[in-house]
Amino acid sequence: MKWRIVRFPVYAVLLLMLLLLASGCSSWSSRGPASVPAASAGEEAASGLSGTIVMLTNRIDLIENGTFRDYADEFRKRYPEAHVEFEGLSNYATDILVRLSTKDTGDVLLLPVNLPAKELELFFEPLSGELAAQERFTTFATFGGKRYGLSTGTTTSGIVYNKKAFEQAGIEQVPQTLDEFYAACAKLKQAGIIPLYMNYGAVWPLREWGNNLVNYMTGNPDYLNDMVHEDSPWQIGNEWGQALGIARTMLAKGYVEEQLFSNSWEISKARLARGEAGMYLQGNWTIRQIMDAGASPEDIGFFPFPYDNHQVHYAALNPDWFMGVSRYSRNKELAMAWLEYFITETSYARDWGFLPAKGSHQPALQQYSEFLSYHPKLVEATVQTDAFIDLANRTKLSFWSGDYIQDVLAAPDLQKSFDQLNAKWKEARMSQQSVP
Repeated sequence: MKWRIVRFPVYAVLLLMLLLLASGCSSWSSRGPASVPAASAGEEAASGLSGTIVMLTNRIDLIENGTFRDYADEFRKRYPEAHVEFEGLSNYATDILVRLSTKDTGDVLLLPVNLPAKELELFFEPLSGELAAQERFTTFATFGGKRYGLSTGTTTSGIVYNKKAFEQAGIEQVPQTLDEFYAACAKLKQAGIIPLYMNYGAVWPLREWGNNLVNYMTGNPDYLNDMVHEDSPWQIGNEWGQALGIARTMLAKGYVEEQLFSNSWEISKARLARGEAGMYLQGNWTIRQIMDAGASPEDIGFFPFPYDNHQVHYAALNPDWFMGVSRYSRNKELAMAWLEYFITETSYARDWGFLPAKGSHQPALQQYSEFLSYHPKLVEATVQTDAFIDLANRTKLSFWSGDYIQDVLAAPDLQKSFDQLNAKWKEARMSQQSVP
């Protein structure tokens, strides 16, 4: 078992990404993707699949606790001469861009969320028609009629909460409006419980308060994509102001953790499990992790985030990370077999709190039944367009890591912060439009 953690500053990653995309077309696009038949995970060991492949992942915890090793051991029963090793990246969204630039991508990996679709063929193998047909989210991980990745699960976002903490604070009903949500926070704080763990210091969880929230709270999954048509998308009076305004209110009223600048993600799970913290705004995938941190399943609940005072709210239905086979793999046939096995035969999605990748399958997560009992309007995500990704790259705004949201939340003047974002965005749009 091999893994290592790689960290690079965001500005360095952005520079490398620009160099990568600028040089990629000239150095690699002249070589079309190799045509490699996808091996079915149902073939007998006599198929001759053998060798060692490496899977890159963001789930360092599942490397450390042996879960991934257990999956690989089961896979090896089918292919005795096949070995799967794992390597974890602590900040996958940015770390993987550096790895792509050096072609050090292992054999199977998660597709970068900020890679333009037109660049997929430079780094990933196209999947067979049989594998591609299994994907629910048809607009993602595709280009030129070819699919390059499969989603590892389906997620939604909402409030994960500790029922015992609510009981201790005297909260008798799950809040269904924003005013009720603030009132619940006040009761939790009065009871000596951290109302909500924002994980400000970990940075990446802040995405829930920014682009993730604004992209579903209107019911329009193309909200971010539509920003490419605006010079000043950040406004106090629109969804950006509403979403980030809620987060700033939580900070101002002391409804979040005190040690803001510490990366206390692991600590926060244990505190929520013990009822020392009341809530998260996160995806359903965190529920299993909180139970693994010591919470009893019956003590953890899940409800849609009441971002306004209406009675009905939208909630996202998103794919989790997509997984594909590296173009630079030296054992693509084995890598394809492992990809199919991991997605279709392991218990990963069920065990770790994801909803089934296929909509026809029933979720094993009991908390999701509670979530649906509040009748949210589920908004199925669409892929971010290349135009949006290009503008985000030009503005150097790390939508996928959450850094800029941390800056906005810390800003003394929200309007001034929005003005600065709009100036960068407008300049990027002008430069984009000037390109022939």
